[in-house]
Amino acid sequence: MQTAQDMPAPLRWWDHLAMNIYALGLSVSAGVITPVLLPYLVALFVAQEQKNSYLATVRVVGLAVAMLVQPLAGMLSDRSTHPWGRRRPFIAAGTLLDLVFLLIIGASPLLVGSPLDDTLQARLGFSSAYGLLLLGIILLQASSNLAQGAFQGLIPDLVPVHQRGLSSGVKSVMELLPAVLVIFIGPLVDAGRVWLTVGIIGGSLTLTMLVTLVGVRERPLTAPPRDDARKQALRLLGLTFIFVSVTQAGVRLVRFGGLSLTARAFDLELQVGIMGLAGLAAMAGAIFAGVYVGAWVGIGERAREQRPFIWWVINRLLFLAAVGSIQGFAQFYLADVLKVSNPATSTTILLAVVALFLIPSALGGGRLADRYGRRRLVGAAGLGAFAGTLLLLSARSFPLVVISGCIIGLASGVFMATSWALGTDLAPPREAGRYLGISNLAGAGAGIVGAGIGGPMADFFNRLSPGLGYLVIFAIYAGLFLISALTLRFIPETQQSSA
Repeated sequence: MQTAQDMPAPLRWWDHLAMNIYALGLSVSAGVITPVLLPYLVALFVAQEQKNSYLATVRVVGLAVAMLVQPLAGMLSDRSTHPWGRRRPFIAAGTLLDLVFLLIIGASPLLVGSPLDDTLQARLGFSSAYGLLLLGIILLQASSNLAQGAFQGLIPDLVPVHQRGLSSGVKSVMELLPAVLVIFIGPLVDAGRVWLTVGIIGGSLTLTMLVTLVGVRERPLTAPPRDDARKQALRLLGLTFIFVSVTQAGVRLVRFGGLSLTARAFDLELQVGIMGLAGLAAMAGAIFAGVYVGAWVGIGERAREQRPFIWWVINRLLFLAAVGSIQGFAQFYLADVLKVSNPATSTTILLAVVALFLIPSALGGGRLADRYGRRRLVGAAGLGAFAGTLLLLSARSFPLVVISGCIIGLASGVFMATSWALGTDLAPPREAGRYLGISNLAGAGAGIVGAGIGGPMADFFNRLSPGLGYLVIFAIYAGLFLISALTLRFIPETQQSSA
């Protein structure tokens, strides 16, 4: 393959496959850990009435690490002169570290009932098993995003502009395919087969990494850019600090508001209305303020001319915060509201059925984006996901949940392909790794906002009325979908950004 700067010829189907297959390994990891394994382990390690808050904590801390590491890795890979090329050395190193840190996560159940629990509970507020799980997630986020930050530069490096919709569609299929594959994981998790689950994750990362190393050909960079890497790294650190601080301020405001309403003994309906609007304002406000200020700090003096890119990150974060949080709390929703048996198994069945709509819509959406433009399809995806979430709010049986999930899945597949194609157009080609790493404000920020604020809200309302918390936060996520569609007015339809 040639580099994008050399105006490469159209790529063949196996080129697109080899270039994007590592997304399959990353998504097996995220698709098993986030909605299935992590909720299962958290529920083992903490009190049931606090499980949503503790799940939010472990996700927020890990994702804050991801938010910092991914753009740093992208920036460093932009500058790499390694003989293998700019991206593949980071993919290899990150994957090998993943295998080590997965072992830490797998070992966390061994500490249940540890003699250290009383001391840790008194000083830190959690058990040794939860502490080891938290450590493993933090380290895994660092290593995984070391690889992912570099991996995301392959499409803008190597794919002609007129094929980026197709290649982004293939990437989205690789990201969504694990939803079908993990249907076999749910029964393993319900049966407590944690080590086997961890082994499957590690095997998928290793196999897809090897295919990438062998199947992708990069032309080594002859000399690194002359810009100040230290200054860029400090900007990325500031970006992470600002975004996490803004988000956590939103969490504290929501908690304070909830305690104030409880102390004044308002009616439940009024509390739901006030807190629901406050939660939506906190999430949307954290996204707008956190991304806008954080991205300006992260990008630097070129931020003014990159406003469309910043608005693309905002649009992407609004959508992903909603869809990722619905997925993340699905297992607890099925267990606590619908009272299904074997909730991990039911969650993987739900994800597999949804994937039947996700995958073709992602691949078809990528092709349509190349033909008809990105913005229109991204907007339609936001409205479709909004409609699906409204149906979810009225669902009181597993089949209705599946139907609503399929609607959200159809919209999400279109969004994943067309949004990423839009982003690769907007990112400056010579700094694609750094810019698309900055876009992890949307990837990592989705969990920080959606789970960080949604988890405590769910616990708060569940204490007032069992199961109510999930309905409140799902209504908020519907609002985020709608707002995401409205933000597109600030993003021009474009085919490629300037260098």
